[in-house]
Parts: sequence; structure tokens; C-alpha cells
Amino acid sequence: MTLHHVTIWVPDLDRATNAWGWLLERIGYEPTRSWEHGRLWQSGNTRIVLEASPDMVPGMLFSRMRPGLNHMAFELAGADEILAVATEATSHGWTAIRNGPDEQMHPLAPGSTAAYLEDGDGFEVELVATEHA
Repeated sequence: MTLHHVTIWVPDLDRATNAWGWLLERIGYEPTRSWEHGRLWQSGNTRIVLEASPDMVPGMLFSRMRPGLNHMAFELAGADEILAVATEATSHGWTAIRNGPDEQMHPLAPGSTAAYLEDGDGFEVELVATEHA
């Protein structure tokens, strides 16, 4: 079983497309569909959708500090790839953030390396690489 898709409602589709589109394509997702209020990227059978839905409650902005989605984590090939993507991301609408006293250690998987990024709308992504024995 795999994750079929995640839809992220965004307040500004162009801004989100610039940040998320770059990131998703940089880590291997392909843009596959575009419509007035949305964009879709796919990797294998998993899809990520950005949508500026007309059904959104006006003025209600996302916060990862409220109940709901806190962040999305993407597994990359290794620590060098994480560093490269995180470094490049700052030129594409992302800001590096700290997520604890030792930002290099993943709190859920010993032996992992992680970087944390936040886009202009407060959405967080984690880039993680796990050492496989």
C-alpha cells in the first residue's frame, strides 16, 4: 500500500508553485497536471497537489502549530543531498528552520540526518536520510 496523494490548500498558488514546484521537481517529482486553481506533481504512484481552492475560508491561514498537518517529510539519498537541497532551497522561497537543539538528528529514527524548511506561508517540510545497515 502506498500514499495516493496529499492536497495542500494554499493561499497564493503562484507563490506556492514557485517554492513547492521547485522543491518537488528537485527531489524527483514530475509536474503532471495544471488547472486554474491547482497544480499536481507525481513520483511513482504518489501525488502532491497544491490548490488555491475557492472553498477555503477567507482569511484563515495555515499554522503547523494548530491541530492538523504539522509537516511533510521526504526521504532523500543521503546527508550530502539534504545539504545540497536545503542550501538551494533558500533561493526558492524556503527558509531553514531549527526543530530542536540538535537539528541534524531526526527525533524519530536514530541514525538519521534531517533538515527542516519553511515556505512563505508557514508550511514545513523535513528532508531526511536514514542510514540503512
